[in-house]
Amino acid sequence: MSAPLTPPPPPHEHSPQGGWQSPSAGQVAAASADGSASADGSASADGSAPDAAAGPARHGDRAGYGWYEQDGPGMKTELREAAVTAVAVALGGVLLGVLWWWLAPRVPLVGDVTGDSWVVYLKDTEGEQAIGVDGTFVLLALAFGAVSALAVFLVRRRGSVPLVVALGVGGLLGSLLAWRLGVWLGPAQDVIAQARDVGKGVTFDAPLKLSAKGALLAWPFAGLVVHLGLTALFGPRDPDPYPPADPYVPQPPHGGFPKP
Repeated sequence: MSAPLTPPPPPHEHSPQGGWQSPSAGQVAAASADGSASADGSASADGSAPDAAAGPARHGDRAGYGWYEQDGPGMKTELREAAVTAVAVALGGVLLGVLWWWLAPRVPLVGDVTGDSWVVYLKDTEGEQAIGVDGTFVLLALAFGAVSALAVFLVRRRGSVPLVVALGVGGLLGSLLAWRLGVWLGPAQDVIAQARDVGKGVTFDAPLKLSAKGALLAWPFAGLVVHLGLTALFGPRDPDPYPPADPYVPQPPHGGFPKP
């Protein structure tokens, strides 16, 4: 009759002297020959604390059971980048204003004389040219918002709150600049003087006007939405706060090592 099988000892059993027997030094981390700190960052063999001049853990280094990662550039750098982004995006309003003035439909007007005064009225009262002026601005602004968001994302994939705010503020400033530039490039604002210059019953173009002021929000709205989508789809991912255990480093049992 064979002897019963003896169950394996628990991972940490009491020594005959009553103390708790910890894992061997070769299983955890071997100390250096001169008594320096062990690989897990604990105190050295002579009881001294680890060297503080070693500095914090580098990017991607494992310390204990977590990961240490640099949070990105400092606040001053982010604010400087945000200011440059806002100015660059706002300057794009110059191109938007030129395109709006060039592509927007013209609203025909006609001048007439009533008594001793001039009156100006629409030549086509059922025309939709005025709506087309606003629609052209909105479509162009949406396109500029998407392009500016793509450019900002490609330049700096790691987004930040100042960068997103700068994108929205720059888009709004660019819309204002485009609006005023388009009005300045368009026909003169004094329609009575234009009617007198061209003569009675002669058709002339109305001044370029943005009737729906809400169109100014098209650029920042499109920029923020597109940038958010690009960041969600292609932006960098945060590291796992609980990485898988290293198979070469023994892990403590549930609850940690008991005190001796």
